[in-house]
Amino acid sequence: MYRAEDLISAASNRYRITVQVANRAKRRRYEDFDNPSEDVMMKPVLRAIIEMSDELTQPEIIGEL
Repeated sequence: MYRAEDLISAASNRYRITVQVANRAKRRRYEDFDNPSEDVMMKPVLRAIIEMSDELTQPEIIGEL
């Protein structure tokens, strides 16, 4: 919950961040079907929120696009 709140508060547009989380979760869900990983118990939406909040707090994980 805290990570989702941080993510929404850092975003300039709530709708856009919600759509980004949904798109990432959808993409991760289909990737999990192709390559089952050890983190199967975590729902794709939760995983997307955690990844995106980590990108906010630790920008060095993701390189420049």
